[in-house]
Amino acid sequence: MSAVSSSTEQSLASVVVVDYGLGNLRSVTRGLERAGADVEITDDPAAFEAADGVVLPGVGAFREGVENADPLREDLLAVAERGTPLFGICLGMQMLLTSSEEGETDGDSAVQGLDLIPGTNVRFAEGQKVPHMGWNELSVERDHPLVEGVDGNYAYFVHSYYAAPDDEAATVATTDYEREFPSIVANESGNVFGTQFHPEKSGETGLQILRNFVEICAEE
Repeated sequence: MSAVSSSTEQSLASVVVVDYGLGNLRSVTRGLERAGADVEITDDPAAFEAADGVVLPGVGAFREGVENADPLREDLLAVAERGTPLFGICLGMQMLLTSSEEGETDGDSAVQGLDLIPGTNVRFAEGQKVPHMGWNELSVERDHPLVEGVDGNYAYFVHSYYAAPDDEAATVATTDYEREFPSIVANESGNVFGTQFHPEKSGETGLQILRNFVEICAEE
């Protein structure tokens, strides 16, 4: 893994994108730069500590993601403990929860997520078309600075599992795909949050989400 830095002329906040071997690092970085962040792609815990915000991206299976990120587990938990904004995207959001049915359905033993938002990730119902792929609507359920200006807008999804938090209050926004599921979740203190969709692939809606995130980081 390597550290790659990039900067904008007038950076609003410094953001680290965690490099643990999975995720659209470049596209996430470009989106964050457009949103006004100075971005570093790295697996260096010292950079996590120095940053205004940390992004945990991810594409792929829950088990692979958790196992790849496991060497950084304590460092990511420390980010949340310090109150630094920690933003999980797609698989990265699922890894914020406690567990997932994904390994179980493949006959594998369970692996533990970060447990920053207690709950599990469950598969869409049998007979339902998976993955859920394409554009779908966001319905904001409660206030959180991440969702300023996006209620009713459309975002781009690709996933077969969705978050089921233990506490309903962890759901910030929902989306309907033959059933209503949480598409944005956050912890009680509000500094750990995630989107099931890809903001970096979601046009103006995604850019607004990333701008909101950068503003959250700038205020810390």
